[in-house]
Amino acid sequence: MARKPRIHYPGAVYHVVVRGNARQEIFFSAADRFHFLSLLQDGLERYDHRVHAFCLMPNHIHLAVQVGEVSLSRIMQNLCFRYTQWTNRRQDRVGHLFQGRYKAVLVDGDSYLLELVRYLHLNPVRAGMVGSPEEYPWSSHLAYLGEKKLPWLTRDWVLSQFSSRRSRARKEYREFVHSGKAEGHREEFHRGKRGERRVLGDDTFIEEVLSREERRVERVPGMGKIIEKVCHYYGVKESELSAAGRGHRVSEVRGVIAWLVLESRKLTLKDLSKRVNRDISTLSSGARRVRVLSKRDTKLSATMEELKHALLKSQTLQA
Repeated sequence: MARKPRIHYPGAVYHVVVRGNARQEIFFSAADRFHFLSLLQDGLERYDHRVHAFCLMPNHIHLAVQVGEVSLSRIMQNLCFRYTQWTNRRQDRVGHLFQGRYKAVLVDGDSYLLELVRYLHLNPVRAGMVGSPEEYPWSSHLAYLGEKKLPWLTRDWVLSQFSSRRSRARKEYREFVHSGKAEGHREEFHRGKRGERRVLGDDTFIEEVLSREERRVERVPGMGKIIEKVCHYYGVKESELSAAGRGHRVSEVRGVIAWLVLESRKLTLKDLSKRVNRDISTLSSGARRVRVLSKRDTKLSATMEELKHALLKSQTLQA
């Protein structure tokens, strides 16, 4: 069964887990961890999202991320790619650092963000690495207590749930975190609820999120609009897409169009094949090729996400 695409809307909060390939370590020194945090900060400036909490473990990473207009996929793709490049150079290695696709659960921030932040900050305690979260330097816990300066970290919402006075808020936050030390693994933070593994929240929240996603799919632009937009962006005529042969640039255009069609979840490659005179297998391979290339080509990745965002924003339905 094909995996469901991630649900995206501005303001969505996610618990993200990134694991090392074959459970191998992903941090080999303090310099590695500092560099990862600098990349995390750089991403905030690029993509205008928020990080409410983080915890860097030896072989995996936990993040509590709230997105803006830019999708979580683009944010994480850029972060993981840049950190992999850094690590491979420093360790004189090649290949994948991370284990396949990162895991992400969309959570109801109003109901679960407090508990999620506590869950992340207690991860080293649950793992038996430290006796207290204050002893672990590679999470955002100390920043919440005012003992570490991380101006890019979003703490205000969580602390405001305890008190409007910062000193009192920090004290009560610390007590709240320590009250959960006996708490074990919480599967819902990793797999969601109610069989809808992408979302964690009560029935009303889940229904609202899924309804929002259905409306987004209904706004997917028609085939003609996708082809027109991508061809205009690349400076290619639509007639070139169906011509025999053609060069790398036209092949990339077809691949990007095929990728957008698959991302739409409403249009099909069968419909596209009639427009560009290519069989479904060729179009599927083209979409897969640009998706793989975009993981190491940040320019292509930005192009694909820019086109996707522009098309969805247009809310055009014509075919």
